[in-house]
Amino acid sequence: MSRPLVIAVGAALVLGAGQTVAQQPRFDHERHHLLFPTCTSCHVEPATGAGSLYPDPAMCASCHDGTIQPRVSWEPPGPRRTNLRFDHALAAHMAPKNGVEPPRCVDCHERDGTTWMAVERVNFKNCLGCHGVKTEHLAAPDSACSVCHFPLAQAKDLTREDVAAFPAPPSHHEHDWASLHGRAARSGEAGAQVAASCATCHAREFCLTCHVDAPERPAIQAMPADPRSTAISVRISAPASHQDATFLTRHGAAARRAPAQCSTCHARESCLTCHAGTPRVAARIPARGPGRGVGVVLERRPPAFHGASFADDHRAMALSEPATCGGCHVRADCLDCHRPGAGAGTGYHPAGFLARHPAAAYARETSCSECHNTAGFCADCHKAAGLVSTGPLRPGYHDANGAFIVGHGQAARQSLETCVSCHAERDCLTCHSALGGRRFDPHGPGFDAAQLLRKNPQMCTVCHGTAIPTP
Repeated sequence: MSRPLVIAVGAALVLGAGQTVAQQPRFDHERHHLLFPTCTSCHVEPATGAGSLYPDPAMCASCHDGTIQPRVSWEPPGPRRTNLRFDHALAAHMAPKNGVEPPRCVDCHERDGTTWMAVERVNFKNCLGCHGVKTEHLAAPDSACSVCHFPLAQAKDLTREDVAAFPAPPSHHEHDWASLHGRAARSGEAGAQVAASCATCHAREFCLTCHVDAPERPAIQAMPADPRSTAISVRISAPASHQDATFLTRHGAAARRAPAQCSTCHARESCLTCHAGTPRVAARIPARGPGRGVGVVLERRPPAFHGASFADDHRAMALSEPATCGGCHVRADCLDCHRPGAGAGTGYHPAGFLARHPAAAYARETSCSECHNTAGFCADCHKAAGLVSTGPLRPGYHDANGAFIVGHGQAARQSLETCVSCHAERDCLTCHSALGGRRFDPHGPGFDAAQLLRKNPQMCTVCHGTAIPTP
């Protein structure tokens, strides 16, 4: 049996505030540390909360004029692709509060333990410290994510490559994360159906990678849609319960006991890969469809006891335990070998079966119509042997029982398909029509006319026409 999906993802919390399209090497701040005493020497507009984050390239030419310093060609990076909420305009207009001064440039951009102008795009440790979070960035509490970050669906400038590069927080590497992530997704802020930390990096399409039962999961339905979320890879592995050597023989009981648990990863089609002969066992598992994950795609493999010689020895098991075979096989599987052609091979039936086939057909030892066309195959053989009916009440096939007409109703109710080998509906109507003929009542003891009328009124019109009597 193939292995079901278990989440082990490369999810994450953040993209750096200054992540940009790779255009050229970054400006070497440290090399210029003796030249600029303040950040605002170049970054004037961010300090005022307006304009570009980057200086005008013309400012470089005041030194790099070809005489004082070699000429350079520098252009500011392209638009930032980020999911950070921070806006420099906000910091520029912040007033002191409770004795705490507004953040300076170095509070967010200075590298720890380094000299002046040893900068980095964002020093997340300092950001978290200001917000009272005393831990590493990716280990921050889930409730802190939405303070600094937009949900993925709102970070419109991020590309699939950006999303795929999200680093994973430590919690996602824990061995039991697959079983715990659902609880984490539901532990959102009061009134929220899904945790904001999940929506920071994920969207509904990511959940559909695994969850066939997505429509039944409120937390998944609360996630906004965003196809970029599928850029985060998912590794497929099986839960510990599926590794047990006896799981294949025990999984049916588990599926009957808790079908909702199975439908997290399995669609009905997963079950029918093996259970082609008993589709009813998958009736409580949802089928694939819009808004659902594809689920586990299984590869059908024979069980361990189907060894190399099983094809030669399977007859005894098939005779003694046909229900076991019927779990995976349908009759057509048997006929592929036992009756490869109408006149070829050893045949499905044992030797001498022709002599006793009337009793076998009447007793329904097997379904003749699965292989034979009763109106053609049976009638042609019977006609050649002179076993035909020349009319509704004429001598012919039933001559061996002179009083057959008296008890033919019971025979028809037990095995109607054997009657239609020779008879058409008009033969019955000769006697059993309410519109003409002999008007014999075809209904047996205990017949519930009201039930049949509700179930299939068209059948009543054959004999009664439109004047169907009502109880």
